[in-house]
Amino acid sequence: MAGSTQKTIALTGATGFVGSRMLDLVVRAGYQVRALTRRKQDDRPNVTWVRGALDDAAGLANLCNGADVVVHIAGVVNAPDTAGFEAGNVAGTLAVVEAAKQAGTRRFVHVSSLAATRPELSIYGKTKAKAEKIVATSGLDWTVIRPPAVYGPGDGEMLELFKMAKLGFITLPPDADGRMSVIHVEDLCQALLALLQEREDFTAGIFEVDDGKPDGWTQASFAKAIGWAMGKRITPVGMPKLLLRLGARADRLVRRGNAKLTEDRVNYFCHDDWTIDPNKRLPTQFWQPQIETRKGLKDTAQWYRQNDWL
Repeated sequence: MAGSTQKTIALTGATGFVGSRMLDLVVRAGYQVRALTRRKQDDRPNVTWVRGALDDAAGLANLCNGADVVVHIAGVVNAPDTAGFEAGNVAGTLAVVEAAKQAGTRRFVHVSSLAATRPELSIYGKTKAKAEKIVATSGLDWTVIRPPAVYGPGDGEMLELFKMAKLGFITLPPDADGRMSVIHVEDLCQALLALLQEREDFTAGIFEVDDGKPDGWTQASFAKAIGWAMGKRITPVGMPKLLLRLGARADRLVRRGNAKLTEDRVNYFCHDDWTIDPNKRLPTQFWQPQIETRKGLKDTAQWYRQNDWL
């Protein structure tokens, strides 16, 4: 990539599922990276690990020092209460924006979520929508990207569905015909890579990305695709909202802070349309998805097996 050797990226969330893939990608593309981390990491070429967290102003100042672009991926997907979501998604985003401004960084790429389009449905969505407003009023050269459900090797969020498929069934929201969009983590990171460029097409833009499947997937067809990836013929089982709520309480009792099915997620899951807006797609001359979802799911299942996650 011409000229990218001079450019420095400041990256939050660099040790997470999406962020770790993004880190690999920007290093391969020839960028220098300053990456935020809470704990010591192994040295690697063209990466400067910066100790800190979203609530550590000095760490964030150090992170953004000398950066041309900030890519803010870190956030809270799951929290036991509102305060947890507010701290990670709202206060955290504000702190990164302020650090970028103080450091004189011009470009800011923010990873939001499709949940932000329905803030009334979940605390998660509400806090992601608030974060978008913080970025949009920052005065920086900003772009927001809203991924739908992200999957791929190393993902802990969709693992439960693959585990169920192994048993021959997958539980779904009440409306199995409800629609959803998905994207492979590598495709999402390629979209983020495209957004690092300063272009008028990107400035003050909010983009939604997916696997390119027109109108997305139905909940049932996506469940069956996971079954196919696992080599299993599965039965999709629609669950009443009340039962999902009881399941969320049980999960909280058993796994406490690590619960995957939370009350907040039940409202989110039961919405019948989580497809992207085709009018908000990234222009095709800059990015197009490359990974066909069934193949991506099969690769993900294989990774889970090889790493004993199933």
